[in-house]
Amino acid sequence: MDTYQHILLAVDYSEHGGTVARRAKNLAEKYQAKLSLIHVLDNIPMPDTGYGTVISLIEDSGYELLEAEKAKLMQIGDQLDVAQNNRWMVWGGPKQEIVQLAEREQVDLIVVGSHGRHGLSLLLGSTANSVLHYAKCDVMAIRLLDA
Repeated sequence: MDTYQHILLAVDYSEHGGTVARRAKNLAEKYQAKLSLIHVLDNIPMPDTGYGTVISLIEDSGYELLEAEKAKLMQIGDQLDVAQNNRWMVWGGPKQEIVQLAEREQVDLIVVGSHGRHGLSLLLGSTANSVLHYAKCDVMAIRLLDA
């Protein structure tokens, strides 16, 4: 593929997230591609909402943890100048949700951060590894050094 039209950045709010975000933004500018964001909630309990698994970013949920997660995603989206309708926050397993969104939105490159894995972590895999094996588009794993 000579160029990318739609790049999906998987956001995890880690301390190295800015490195991954800058790389995705640079690629989007280089290829004049649309940049989208996804953040998957897999570590906070789901409140009883009428939103389903996709979280509305424009309505107040009344749930403090959810509002904090939404605020982080909105801040990153604003910093990267990502259109409001290209920002997603969903509940579920990161691999499944990232891959499904990429297929639905016709993404041709997924950008995700990846820590070097050793021992048991290598055998169990990581989000980046899972996305790489299941995505139908290109995946760029940005190597992150553990502190």
